[in-house]
Amino acid sequence: MAQKQLTKEELIRNACIQFKKQFNDYPSHAGCAPGRVNIIGEHTDYNNGFVFPMALPMVTVMVGKLNNSNNINIYSMTEGLHEPNNVSFKVPKEEKLAPGSPKWANYCKGVIAHFKGNVPGFNAVVISSVPVGGGVSSSASLEVATYTFLEALTGTFSDPTEKAFACQKAEHEFANMPCGIMDQYASVFCKEKSILLLDCGSLDIKSVDYTDPKLVILVTNSNVKHKLSGSEYPTRRKQCQDAAAELKVETLRDADMNMLDGHKATLDPVVYRRARHVITEISRTLEAVDALMNKQYKTFGYLMLQSHISLKYDFEVSCPELDVLVDIAMKTDGVYGSRMTGGGFGGCTVTLLDSSAVDCLIANIQQKYKGNPLFYIVTPSEGATDATLVMKEIIAKITEKKK
Repeated sequence: MAQKQLTKEELIRNACIQFKKQFNDYPSHAGCAPGRVNIIGEHTDYNNGFVFPMALPMVTVMVGKLNNSNNINIYSMTEGLHEPNNVSFKVPKEEKLAPGSPKWANYCKGVIAHFKGNVPGFNAVVISSVPVGGGVSSSASLEVATYTFLEALTGTFSDPTEKAFACQKAEHEFANMPCGIMDQYASVFCKEKSILLLDCGSLDIKSVDYTDPKLVILVTNSNVKHKLSGSEYPTRRKQCQDAAAELKVETLRDADMNMLDGHKATLDPVVYRRARHVITEISRTLEAVDALMNKQYKTFGYLMLQSHISLKYDFEVSCPELDVLVDIAMKTDGVYGSRMTGGGFGGCTVTLLDSSAVDCLIANIQQKYKGNPLFYIVTPSEGATDATLVMKEIIAKITEKKK
């Protein structure tokens, strides 16, 4: 059975109630930002390639209020953190911000450090329905929600592109993760009922309609997170840079298979395979978008599967659990395609299927997969929003009930 997701309004309500408990007041402003699932185009963003993500209905919300001090106090309602769920630190003008403990707070600190305007002291509560460690950008969701909240709180607004890059910089410097721009861009720019084609070189975007009621996108969380994920990501990025240097191009976006094969003798075999994945994945992504626009769902699904095979054998970022989930999906009638999504080594798969096949696929996975999977039927949702007005309506209802 697919998971029931808390709505944005339910999350805001819970955050407001917690804020009142924590700070004996109600918040004045709110920012909201979604997680994302990348349908195809994996590990291509930091190679200036194409990606095809959509915003999820699962979101992160930050609510808060000025506290007339030089302190910033943030309380996280995220479950399973395995570290303190609250943090306090000085505003940037009083003390230069630096990464520390708890780790989740580094994403907030990084955004505060790179925010366009002056950040005064405030109290805040964070709540999220985005699965942590699932490869669906819980970190970018937290970053963009924090930035959107700060815009509402201070009245200082950034160009959306500037906002996305500030959040990416926060992750680079405060979480030590050299991610590409896809996650933050998707959280900022995605729209309802469409999937975002992003050219990570030019930053051109195109919204591709996704409105066929017969289609379903199912995200399956393997609930597995291998320790390799953190250390292997920078290694893959370096291997791609090494390949580009050998081919004498700025990034692998500028290479093709003829060029790569011409240097096969001089390239390390592992580096060759990494580059082959990126070059073919960029081509697959453009082919897949064209197929979706022409309602060629079998072609789209085939390209999703080829993406997974390439990620498994050439880029080597899959794991047995993800492979099993994809295999079960591809043996289920009505499934067009399935693949791992996100950085890899655990997390989620994304599957495109006919709506009539959903129950059968979930039953097959529950029967044959030896883990504890979670299922999310997802629809393309809106990007980051100032949720202050929605929050004020919710607070009015809460206080009215207490009278």
